Amino acid sequence: MAKLDMLSMTIEQWRAFLETIGEPAFRAKQIFRWLHKKQITDIDHMTDLSKGLREKLKQQCKMAGAKEVKKLVSQIDGTRKYLFLLENGSVIESVLMRHEYGNTVCISTQAGCRMGCRFCASTLEGVERSLTAGEMLSQIYEIQKDIEERISGVVLMGSGEPLDNYDNVLKFIKMANEEEGLHLGQRHITLSTCGLTEKMYELMEENLQITLAVSLHAPNDAIRSQIMPIAKKYSMEQLLEACREYADKTKRRVTFEYALIKGVNDSDSCAIELASKLKHMLCHVNLIAVNDVKERSYVRSSQEQVKRFARLIEQRGIDVTIRRRLGSDINAACGQLRRGYQKIS
Repeated sequence: MAKLDMLSMTIEQWRAFLETIGEPAFRAKQIFRWLHKKQITDIDHMTDLSKGLREKLKQQCKMAGAKEVKKLVSQIDGTRKYLFLLENGSVIESVLMRHEYGNTVCISTQAGCRMGCRFCASTLEGVERSLTAGEMLSQIYEIQKDIEERISGVVLMGSGEPLDNYDNVLKFIKMANEEEGLHLGQRHITLSTCGLTEKMYELMEENLQITLAVSLHAPNDAIRSQIMPIAKKYSMEQLLEACREYADKTKRRVTFEYALIKGVNDSDSCAIELASKLKHMLCHVNLIAVNDVKERSYVRSSQEQVKRFARLIEQRGIDVTIRRRLGSDINAACGQLRRGYQKIS
């Protein structure tokens, strides 16, 4: 019989399991606290559990977390990229970004990605598999242990499309928010999607307080479909309508991610068209010049054009920021994460 994945079990699931092995339900919170607050990796360290219960856990459960195999530290800004090995041999990447307001980690939700965005390294080899909630949490715990500091923000923007792994991602958000565990406020969690519109409507009904970030990257279907295959399934009109409804229902501002590619989506007319599409929406635009991926031929927009693009949007009443480019010297910037540490020198 397959062993239970301890790190992916909620307190309710622990209660149900403990009942099946003749143990009291109150042990559920104790076990969850050991795993997610104290973040132990050895069952024998659960010292307030009886030896008999610890033996039962060893026989029927496993800790299928992420194991660090390599760490790269940016010499420019101190950003750290971690390469983690999963139980089945898959390799994922996570990034620690230090800010004045705290430590943010960008974690992966899948090993690889099947969305096919033309400017992104994560999708080059397709998707190998989706991650469990425990494997997502484990990335955070391992980074916290390395830096000996608390993580204050999480971005689901590493490799993978979070809404393509909907159930596990939703479970992760709720477990990360659990008081007996990491106790990370939902407002400190950002979920990034390329625009799986049907799943966005499902997410809307969960009434979460997370930040939804939508990878837009174009002002219209003609340009978006060239660089993002998902645009052939969901039109810009469908996607933006879902965003409007999401913002209206949750009262949470939607962030639009926009990577500027020279000669593709960075013209003045693109900025003006984008602003007109987003008018009267509770939203924010996050601009960044596209990052280098050796297998891709796209060229980043100049900083002057990025600033001009931002100014044109702002003049039309849309909130906009230019994102800092962190970790570019270790391929840890937006769009540069991949699966397979053998490709990192």
